[in-house]
Amino acid sequence: MRYLTAGESHGKQLTTIIEGLPARMPLLKEDINHSLLRRQKGHGRGKRMQIEKDLAEITSGVRHGYTLGSPISLVIHNDDFKHWTDIMGEDPMDDESKMRRVVTKPRPGHADLNGALKYGHRDMRNVLERSSARETAARVAAGAVAKTLLKHLGIEVCGFVKEIAGIRAEEMTSLTMEEKQHASENSPVRVLDKNVEKEMMDAIDAAKKEGDSIGGVTEVYVEGMPAGIGSYVHYDRKLDSRIAGSVVSINAYKGVEFGIGFEAARENGSKVHDEIAWDKDQGYYRTSNRLGGFEGGMTTGMPIVVRGVMKPIPTLMLKPLQSVDIETKEPFKATVERSDACAVPAASVVMEHVVAFELAKAILEQFPHDQFPKLQKAIEDYREEIRCF
Repeated sequence: MRYLTAGESHGKQLTTIIEGLPARMPLLKEDINHSLLRRQKGHGRGKRMQIEKDLAEITSGVRHGYTLGSPISLVIHNDDFKHWTDIMGEDPMDDESKMRRVVTKPRPGHADLNGALKYGHRDMRNVLERSSARETAARVAAGAVAKTLLKHLGIEVCGFVKEIAGIRAEEMTSLTMEEKQHASENSPVRVLDKNVEKEMMDAIDAAKKEGDSIGGVTEVYVEGMPAGIGSYVHYDRKLDSRIAGSVVSINAYKGVEFGIGFEAARENGSKVHDEIAWDKDQGYYRTSNRLGGFEGGMTTGMPIVVRGVMKPIPTLMLKPLQSVDIETKEPFKATVERSDACAVPAASVVMEHVVAFELAKAILEQFPHDQFPKLQKAIEDYREEIRCF
């Protein structure tokens, strides 16, 4: 399974094409739109989310509520395009005076300058329109389809915020998956620990007032993945590696950890690894989950725990960073596009969906999947096989 996205931030639409899904899988547009609307929420979001109402249109690959086995195409229209038709239109411009908002001042922390150097763009709008985090809406759409597949296979995925601006939530290990999902959905900052919710919101408000931005840490928690998904035999088949790469591909993400993550470097081996036990009802399991559900690039059957580090958004509304105009080579304060003071709550939704896609992709690689009912049966048989191994 794979997907491809297309579209610019202020262009006509975002498009997602997903190839490789099994036929006869239940799929409704509501499954996708629910995820898209979740991405738009979160304390600290900017004005763009007040303009757009992200809804996906399924334009191929689904008939009467079931997948066909052919590529699925999804379209998300950009309502803001009506204000950008001259700037973002595809036709040649006869009147160059209409070419407003030419960007020659690269913003530190963005792809502007590097992209202009790579592709030879003198107007860096050609770079920032595609490198914008707006593209993550298309990725969430793809991930929503993957989450639907996982849910029908008994695999649940939940994303939430662990930290914002150094304010850390306590571990909420006693919560069930359903309770985690409910708590995240009902928190303005998608945090499970209510004791730090207001403090996080206050930090976001303070950053916005100061014209600055703040980052944080998000977590994705997965239950129901059977052991042995992924592989140890090649570097590019290790599932934790693929998840890590997918998470870092999200705009502004700079690090990934599984389980106790970087803390493992500070502990002895006896406090890092997960001992193995066996029970006649559930088969093999680990007595702890410090490695976050992975060993040797494969799932252990324990819950998957993966965290991502999101840097502060580099667009600073009142504190633009120093830059250089590529035309005049003169120092200049970086230009400011619409931005969020903190996008960590929304980014937790994006991370949840890119992780879901990697999990679904790995399952489809390992099991026969031309027809979804046969995939369900294959997963059931495999779970029973490893339980009795």
